[in-house]
Amino acid sequence: MDLKLFGEVFVTLLVIMDPPGMLPIFVALTGSLPPRDRYRAAWQAVALALGVIVVFAVAGQTLLAYLHISLPALQAAGGLLLILIALELLTGKADDPGHQTTSNIALVPLGTPLLAGPGAIVATMLFVQRADGPPSQLAIAAAIIAVMLVVWLVLRFSGGIVKVLRPGGIEVLTRIAGLLLAAIAVQLIADAVGAFVTAYLQKG
Repeated sequence: MDLKLFGEVFVTLLVIMDPPGMLPIFVALTGSLPPRDRYRAAWQAVALALGVIVVFAVAGQTLLAYLHISLPALQAAGGLLLILIALELLTGKADDPGHQTTSNIALVPLGTPLLAGPGAIVATMLFVQRADGPPSQLAIAAAIIAVMLVVWLVLRFSGGIVKVLRPGGIEVLTRIAGLLLAAIAVQLIADAVGAFVTAYLQKG
């Protein structure tokens, strides 16, 4: 298994999903539920997010080929999406959970779009495009599962984590995640620009 790729996928998806940033929203949405229902909501949200990401990971390349989208174009678009998410993390902007009308909050908004959002989907598709054999594919699959396990553990034990970190600690971790995500986004865009320039020079 490609351990370097595993680490890259793990860190990228973990930063995008931002478990510390998810804590306040999760607690706000499930605070009135009994502990058993809160645990079930955490499991359902992670299961749905995993399913959505796996579907896009498997069918992503076929979709790109059908739409005639190049990898540099996808990289640039992914970088722009990640920058938007990073700005939300850095500025503390979050969707108002009070506007949600669905009865099953584990699926919407927790499972999607908070966990399996456009940033995670695009990042996963980019990593799958880079996979060049079974070792790479195994690393990507293992990293996705590992990230989902971490997210589930954070949500499962959200009550204790909130008491330990307190709002100030969660805010600091969220800002750090936003900074890391912004750096990843800039690198994606830089790589895409470099690929476009190389392709242009080769044609010339």
